[in-house]
Amino acid sequence: MAREVMRFGNLLRMGLFWTLAVMYSYAQLLYQRVLRSGITFSRVPPSRDKRRLVCVVTGASSGIGKATAEALAVHGYHVILAGRSKTRLLEVIKILSRKHENVSLEAMELDLSSFRSILSFTTAVKNALESRGSRGLQLLVNNAGILAGSQRYTDAGFDSMIATNYLGPYLLTRQLLPIFHNGSPQARIVNVSSFTHRFVTAGLVDEEHLAQGSLANFPLGKDRYSLAQVYENSKLCMLLFTYELHRHLYANSDSSKISVIAADPGVVRTNIMRELPSPLVSLAHFVLRVLRLLQDPFEGSSAVVDAALAPEGLSGEYFFGGNGRTIKSSAVSYDKNLSEQLWTSSNSLCNKALTKINEEWIPG
Repeated sequence: MAREVMRFGNLLRMGLFWTLAVMYSYAQLLYQRVLRSGITFSRVPPSRDKRRLVCVVTGASSGIGKATAEALAVHGYHVILAGRSKTRLLEVIKILSRKHENVSLEAMELDLSSFRSILSFTTAVKNALESRGSRGLQLLVNNAGILAGSQRYTDAGFDSMIATNYLGPYLLTRQLLPIFHNGSPQARIVNVSSFTHRFVTAGLVDEEHLAQGSLANFPLGKDRYSLAQVYENSKLCMLLFTYELHRHLYANSDSSKISVIAADPGVVRTNIMRELPSPLVSLAHFVLRVLRLLQDPFEGSSAVVDAALAPEGLSGEYFFGGNGRTIKSSAVSYDKNLSEQLWTSSNSLCNKALTKINEEWIPG
């Protein structure tokens, strides 16, 4: 694992390219401030009533997911915390319940690299909504993600990083769409992406390359696993999916029962780099602190919470930097042909995987 991480290409991308990418994003904010061209969107918390609106936050056992779940619970949501370890989720709930009065929290297991787990989780959410007499799911925050230190595969044959960071959230979103609340206030999906997507030069998103996480911009095979590029690709996929889903939802009208927004937390001190050598992680954190780019999870969750609580009708935006601010993602992320091909390939891969486990697929 250490050998793959320490390859020059991975170190160059993570150490230099990613730093330049986040600095470019902050430069956009500065440019908007100088020209006074940026638009700030104020948060609109849900109205409080006897039946709390229900939301799901994935990857909620630590880091940005935990901070996001806490903020949304304080704002009045009933938050379903999703993660691979129910024990850790219950510990989070215990901590947050002591910290805040009258928060409503629930833990559910979810492994986004496993389609079986996603289907079981979807059923559990439906049952939870029925038991609460809820009008439907109000908010989904696709936050969970990993930075794998080496290549490994899921039971469906997908690269584990592309499965966890993109294909899993894609399937989860598609499976939950039928149970979103239809009415006012407008339901919303928030997809967490990353500034790292800016250095992707995407090619054809065919099924074979998507399953490997390559997007055809580097050779297939595990002899020289480019973990940095697979991570970048997974985050670009989340953006392409966000914008394509937005176009589908608003295809026939200027309004929709569901909005979809992307959020970029920036550089955040979390355990996402736990598979990398600890000296490398310590050095990276030191440099980022010197550059004043490293945030704690509470600061990093700001853009995600901004997106979740943005005004109704806002959709297809890219939140970054907190304080309700948005910027533009990379030019490639707005490529309609690429996003359409990704949609088709993702749908086909998920369909084939679900057929193998004899579950019903909801076509797109």
